[in-house]
Amino acid sequence: MADEMNLPRGELMKGKKGIVTGVANHNSIAWGIASQLAAQGAELALFYLPDMEKRVRPLGESLGVATMAPADVSDDASMQAAFDTVGNAFGSIDFFVHAIAFAPRDQISGSFVENATRQGFLTAMEISAFSFVDCARRSAQLMPNGGSIITLTYMGSERAIPNYNTMGVAKAALEASVRYAARDLGPRGIRVNAVSPGAMRTLSLAGIQGGRAMLAKGRTLSAMKEDTSIEGVAGCALWLLSDLGRSTTGEVVHVDAGFHIMGFVEDEEG
Repeated sequence: MADEMNLPRGELMKGKKGIVTGVANHNSIAWGIASQLAAQGAELALFYLPDMEKRVRPLGESLGVATMAPADVSDDASMQAAFDTVGNAFGSIDFFVHAIAFAPRDQISGSFVENATRQGFLTAMEISAFSFVDCARRSAQLMPNGGSIITLTYMGSERAIPNYNTMGVAKAALEASVRYAARDLGPRGIRVNAVSPGAMRTLSLAGIQGGRAMLAKGRTLSAMKEDTSIEGVAGCALWLLSDLGRSTTGEVVHVDAGFHIMGFVEDEEG
């Protein structure tokens, strides 16, 4: 897969070990990041949803990953077992990639105000935001020599995107959590950042009403008039997770072909 994505190979991450969550298939952003890290010499462990082992394990094995563990972010015992597995295998880690988000389908369509439910809202916040806080705390315990933590967000945290709704609110909480975690973990030499990709063809986008339209509009309205590339997102993650990202923390880095900077699009006639 690294070759298919034309990812450069090297030794930027040689000697570094870490955890990647959220790999679902060859189109997932987490898979692109994992492939880039592996191509640069990192030793990886993968966390996967308990019911996705058959899908994730072959992907991990294709990158030479030997350490994989089921992790249910809504269950403390499951999370402890997953981190214990990595701790026993690696001893310590240098990086952690949080690529976990979920909101019930009825929370990501139509009217935010009319469709938001107490349980749906709490579920989105627990899985999409609190899970990051929990993972940051647990991964920091495996980083005695410092390290780097990243998560994935989306511009729906900053602007009202049609149908993104409750997930946008959860992503806003996630980004605030990045800043607070960066403050708390900074003295321990641990950097914490978020990457905000543009709309991409992933399982997450497929679950949002009007997802295909988001892709088309993202391309049309972007500064570069092109789709967000997985190589670009993986490259940003590599920068933040490697020593090249030193002194960068608490940031939300947009990788969306310049979509987020645009105000309005000029008419073709000028």
